[in-house]
Amino acid sequence: MKPILNTDALSIAFGGLKAVDAVTIAAMPNEITTVIGPNGAGKTTLFNLISGALSPSSGAVYLDGKDVTRDGPAALQRNGLARSFQITNLFFEMTVRENLRLAAQVLEPVSHALRPLRRTGRAAQKVDELIDRFELHAKTHEQVGYLSHGEQRRLEIAMCLACEPKVLMLDEPTQGMSHADTEETEEMIRGLTDSVSILLIEHDIGIVMAVSDHVVVMHQGQKIADGTPDEVRANPAVQAAYFGHG
Repeated sequence: MKPILNTDALSIAFGGLKAVDAVTIAAMPNEITTVIGPNGAGKTTLFNLISGALSPSSGAVYLDGKDVTRDGPAALQRNGLARSFQITNLFFEMTVRENLRLAAQVLEPVSHALRPLRRTGRAAQKVDELIDRFELHAKTHEQVGYLSHGEQRRLEIAMCLACEPKVLMLDEPTQGMSHADTEETEEMIRGLTDSVSILLIEHDIGIVMAVSDHVVVMHQGQKIADGTPDEVRANPAVQAAYFGHG
């Protein structure tokens, strides 16, 4: 089986600091690949390189076998890559349905751009599907600013899926959540792999070990290990760099 997303010796430096140093990873279709590491390891910088927010100094990014190294975020989205961020990126004065509707507009042809939202069929159908899948019925007409933090994060993930991506990148989706919201989000992420491959950054090691098919460990900009959760947990270099003992 070929990777749905992979990098080849991806690198970037800021001044004399190598923030990401020749990192090669592979994410397989319909699996959860999680990037972990201590603060400052280069995880978010790696995400920024993959998602087109930064251009690498060397190396390459491939999406479904296609070289997308120099593509910007909009082109990457068209090719099947969606990303959520550590901080929610929502329209707080608009309703849940309106947020989803704007996200789903990408499914409509350009010729439909001036049509009223209610008359754009494919996007409206996708909104209904997402409301069902993410169990947002009770919140459909509520302004997003009044949702709980956990509900906002769930909505943001739903919005990422509105463009029907091949790969969904999630940057610490449980950050700031209550225990109950964290458990719900963990279960939700597990259930997404029937339709999308997931590349995840997550600080909660319990969640990492529970949901991941493959784990990549970074330290000081480099990949120091990768493998199954059990393989990574047993790796002496990972125990020393991440878990604090060797």
